[in-house]
Amino acid sequence: MEVQNQDLMMTLHTDDGSNSKSRGSRRERIKKKLHIHSRGDGRANGSRSLHTKLSNLEDFAGIALVTIISAEMRFKDKWLACISIGEQTFRTEVSEQTMKPQWNSEKKFVLERNGPHVAKISVFETNRLSKNHLIGYCEVDLFDFLSQDSGSVIKITLSDPSQTNGDVGNISLSCSIEDPIETEKSFARRILVIVDYNGDGQLSLDEFSQLIDVFGNQHAEKKKVELFKAADENGDGVVSMDELATLLAVQQEKEPLINNCPVCGELLDVSDKLNSMIHMSLCFDEGTGNQIMTGGFLTDKQASYGWMFKLSEWAHVSSYDAGLNSGSNASHIVVFDRKKKRLVEEIIDGKIVLSMRAIYQSKVGLGIMDKELKPGARPVAHAGRDDVAVCAADCRLIAFNTVEESLRFWIKFSLRGLLGDIPCSDTFNGGTLVIFRLAPQDYHRFHFPVSGKIEQIVNTPGCLYTVNPIAVNSKYCNVFTENKRAVSIISTEDFGKVAFVAIGATMVGSITFTKKKGDYVQKGDEFGYFSFGGSTVICVFEKDSIAIDQDLLSYSARSIETLVSVGMQLGVSVRKRAELPLPDIKNLTINTETT
Repeated sequence: MEVQNQDLMMTLHTDDGSNSKSRGSRRERIKKKLHIHSRGDGRANGSRSLHTKLSNLEDFAGIALVTIISAEMRFKDKWLACISIGEQTFRTEVSEQTMKPQWNSEKKFVLERNGPHVAKISVFETNRLSKNHLIGYCEVDLFDFLSQDSGSVIKITLSDPSQTNGDVGNISLSCSIEDPIETEKSFARRILVIVDYNGDGQLSLDEFSQLIDVFGNQHAEKKKVELFKAADENGDGVVSMDELATLLAVQQEKEPLINNCPVCGELLDVSDKLNSMIHMSLCFDEGTGNQIMTGGFLTDKQASYGWMFKLSEWAHVSSYDAGLNSGSNASHIVVFDRKKKRLVEEIIDGKIVLSMRAIYQSKVGLGIMDKELKPGARPVAHAGRDDVAVCAADCRLIAFNTVEESLRFWIKFSLRGLLGDIPCSDTFNGGTLVIFRLAPQDYHRFHFPVSGKIEQIVNTPGCLYTVNPIAVNSKYCNVFTENKRAVSIISTEDFGKVAFVAIGATMVGSITFTKKKGDYVQKGDEFGYFSFGGSTVICVFEKDSIAIDQDLLSYSARSIETLVSVGMQLGVSVRKRAELPLPDIKNLTINTETT
């Protein structure tokens, strides 16, 4: 190794025609060092693209370094752990056969003040071929670490997913929130190690020059000597790592030196110093292998699958993606949980199916079903304001500014076919469309999204196809216009007329209304229920009458449903619009008790 370094230093000081060639080869060698630990399956690169650019410094809460250290389980097995936050999921390596797995796996996450901050930690046993079995989980609010000592280790109980109050062990993890300036300095120190060829902790002018070349800034190349001398305070021809790291951090604030990310090669927006720093900090840790978690997964369930599922995915038997436009081909449905701000996979547990049968096939069960939620279990957003519409059900929601948008992004149906021959159907041409899909495991009652008077309720006979996205995407049937449904028209002061369409589905034998024509209703009031199981409600607003909340529209534009609860804010009347604060999703309490 010593001989190699001497040869390299001799090459650095060569001034003949071969110098440019050696510079090029050394530049490639630096890049190779940065990429040497990169994942080859594309998952690491895919995870970087999930970083949403911050609009200003006020949105930036810090960079959280989360380390999943170890766990104590009730039995021996080979274990893996997953961490999910927002649209990102990462997994550790598989442990040895043990009751006390050790991972010491770390990952960095960008924290936004109004963004995702509750992480789900899941622990799986890995003794199955096709998929691994979820044994325990916990949730951690990363904001809680802002007030704790940096890097402090905490031990958290792992809940049993099959029992309400059971636990299966505990997991130890640490989290430190990095100050943006310190993050930038740390990045500089780590990347400078790559060009410290002799490992003495100091950089010569030639070593520094090669680093600037990698940064891709032609203007900075002309100032290399000037910058180097500014850092070399004692004039001994070398600069310590800390001195140079400080210089680069300061210079990046004044006049950025780095045009290209040294790891992935992406062209950076030099005017956007904040996001450039965040990008490089996250990118460098992936590229150098400092973080050993595998990324690129949507949910913990996908991350836990074994090689049999990966083989079927490769053979196109199964697919795993977010977005309802892939529903006819996908074997999984992934939705965005609005409260937890995290992608989750929709599943129907066998116990839920059994409990629904118990409810609907006994008098006792039906008696339970007829009781409403406890008061306050589903708080209504801005209860005193009729110009704020709310979500009509516990459901998966997708919304479009116009019916035409829905045709482009996802579904194929006509407004006339949906509403039928009601006298005022033309009123909704060009109107806003909101689809509330209730799964069988959901609270199956639907509520009014607006306040007003029920003008009419028209029943339309039809089929009972499932409203699962796989069926909705089918080219052989049109679920929303062919299924049995009831069309109600609600007249309001703030939104004009609102069409409320309750659609029957497989296993839904009846649609029961608890209000009637002529009743004046308040938003959030119960309107009716489906028997048995879940189905779909579609609301159509008049054109330019409502501004749907932007987060709902953003995910809908990607054909991703958003998991919402009754009473959550849906949108604001355009006719009588006023400035409203964003929904306080973090402090929203949802009580699932029904008795």
